[in-house]
Amino acid sequence: MEPGVIFIGFIILAVVIRLIAGSFDGDRVEQYIRDMGCELIDKSWDPFGPGWFGEEDSRIYEIVYRDRDGRVHRAHVKTSMMSGVYLTNDRIIEDKPKRSVEEEKAELRRRLAELENESRAQ
Repeated sequence: MEPGVIFIGFIILAVVIRLIAGSFDGDRVEQYIRDMGCELIDKSWDPFGPGWFGEEDSRIYEIVYRDRDGRVHRAHVKTSMMSGVYLTNDRIIEDKPKRSVEEEKAELRRRLAELENESRAQ
């Protein structure tokens, strides 16, 4: 067999393995963010993100997510099948919009009603 054909075969195999790993990574990162009570807005592969040098098994992504309080964050995540998900360089890029006093009052009244209903149910 020609060495060029073998080389091209290895390249194709490497690309396929990377695509499969990326699919699993996406699911793992999204689940991690959901478990924190947040919403993943965007995710992109960042092979030269923080901590890339000397890293062999983990892949690095830049993500944008919204936390429970409505603030938007940008962070890097490092993940692999064996090591889980680790957030780094997490910073707020958009703060939660301010609500009016009337909106705050309505939210507090709604929450108070929920708590009263829960205490009655027990």
